[in-house]
Amino acid sequence: MKKTIVATTIAASIILGGCSDAQTGSQATVTADPSVASTTVQTAEQAYLALADNYFKDSLKLEPIYATFVGVNDYNDQFGSALTETYLKQRHELNTRYLKQVKAIDRDALSPALQLSYDMFSYDRNVALVSETFPEHFMPMNQFYSTVISMVQLGSGESAQPFNTVQDYTNWLSRLAGFVEWTKLAQTRMDEGIASKVVLPRVLVERIIPQLQAQLVSQPQQSLFYAPITQLPASFTAQEKAQLTQQYTQFIDEQLLPALSQLTDYFQHTYLPMARGSDGWWALPNGKVWYQHLANSHTTTTMSVDEIHQVGLSEVARILSEMDKVRQQVGFEGDLNAFFASLSSEPQYFFNDRQGLIDGYMALKDKINLELPNYFNVMPKADYIVKPVEHFREQSAAGASYDAPAVDGSRPGVFYINTFNLKAQPKWGMTTLSLHEAAPGHHFQIAIKQELSDIPQFQRFGGYTAFEEGWALYAEYLGIEMGMFNDPYQYFGKLSDEMLRAMRLVVDTGLHAKGWSREQAIEYMKDNSPMAESDIIAEVERYMAIPGQALSYKVGQLKILALRAEAEQALGDKFDLKAFHDQILTSGSLPMAVMEQKIHHWVAASKA
Repeated sequence: MKKTIVATTIAASIILGGCSDAQTGSQATVTADPSVASTTVQTAEQAYLALADNYFKDSLKLEPIYATFVGVNDYNDQFGSALTETYLKQRHELNTRYLKQVKAIDRDALSPALQLSYDMFSYDRNVALVSETFPEHFMPMNQFYSTVISMVQLGSGESAQPFNTVQDYTNWLSRLAGFVEWTKLAQTRMDEGIASKVVLPRVLVERIIPQLQAQLVSQPQQSLFYAPITQLPASFTAQEKAQLTQQYTQFIDEQLLPALSQLTDYFQHTYLPMARGSDGWWALPNGKVWYQHLANSHTTTTMSVDEIHQVGLSEVARILSEMDKVRQQVGFEGDLNAFFASLSSEPQYFFNDRQGLIDGYMALKDKINLELPNYFNVMPKADYIVKPVEHFREQSAAGASYDAPAVDGSRPGVFYINTFNLKAQPKWGMTTLSLHEAAPGHHFQIAIKQELSDIPQFQRFGGYTAFEEGWALYAEYLGIEMGMFNDPYQYFGKLSDEMLRAMRLVVDTGLHAKGWSREQAIEYMKDNSPMAESDIIAEVERYMAIPGQALSYKVGQLKILALRAEAEQALGDKFDLKAFHDQILTSGSLPMAVMEQKIHHWVAASKA
């Protein structure tokens, strides 16, 4: 997703170069901000591009860590003021102001590409303003998305935070000081959550505590936050190294470790006793309405929770039938549940050591890469590497995830594999997982999006889970056509992963809208898949922590497949699969309705 997680300027010369207003069909309009008096006259396209550019710059000021991730290093010394009243007010004003400004621009006067961008921009501001009405800031962290873990990763030297100069090192120390303040404010917000009965389920709090305890060491040099000092560049002078070492050691010892200790103590002794016994969002104040909003915002649809639940039940039944066909094909004697048990337990289906699993994925990468040119005109310039999930977070991390490459090309994408429990990583599930997380799944969609040069910045770096996860699940389907599933066991792995996404529709809605318990959700998944129980537990607890997110995979995939089928039928022999993939991947991440609009426009143009 992982997340998350896991989001501006079009060069005017590209779109407007050499074109007069009459040639582009643009109407004259005022500056991007109608409230600012100015005699400058702009076309609608110029006004929209300026607005999108200004919004992106303003959002980076408000979210300095986000700026670092998108390659803007102006705020690398800042943590940001998230959770403060000032921040909440500024975020509201940002969304309100830019929604008003974009409404003042004539959409009909924009090019088709900018009309799509305009629709995305308006959609984002509207959803953000609705999201503000729910008290998400009362639950500022969970076991799946943790600011503490994110900061450890940033400080590892292998993420977006640069550690090349002395200034880089002092920037990070300053950002850590902001993080220390955040740990205190987070406790204040959770206190407000306790008073408002907006708290995490008890089991999720129990998962957070060990993550925090892992950061509590007796010596600063043992802290994961000390990692930058172990990687001091050789170009630094002896004096610079000594000074930075002393500064980091003192800060970790006197400020950071005490702050983390206090946060851990708060979770253990204050928050845990007040955590709720219920597992779903329905139990929170206005929880069902809140969950419907989360379901719609994650899927970028207006589907009701009940409709999503029914789609899930239908898909689970269909995939179970396909799985049974595989059981018969391989000649397994026994029913489907016995087949599940065999695939989940027999030694030949698993690696004996962690490195063997990583090496297996590296070999798959080479195999898949050979086929990709037959299905894509546009492919990412950035490469990706395969790495195991870090030890400190492997017990609660997902089975696999993807991190985007550096925007400037200095760091490849990362396909993370969780090697903690090898019984949760069957050999028969490797092909589909690689297609989903790496190429042509998340790596293609996210890396290509970052590399686009002719769309506003918010499109390059923003995202919608339904699009991104829907594409990754579509990439698994594409693996059939690529010949990746000729082995029936690997095809079963594809069905197993698709089953996971179908079960999510049932379980996520069950937990948060229908009163299901954690145990009920776990049993449902055990009954309908061969997943390892440890994996199922991690999945269910993930849905408890980030409601609605898991709905987006299957909803997005079904929409992309429907649009492809529609285009194939409409264009017949004119249908070009590579061109269809170009259309999906070359505008950034799109809400479902905007993606549908784009494909319809492409089909009409292709017919003509």
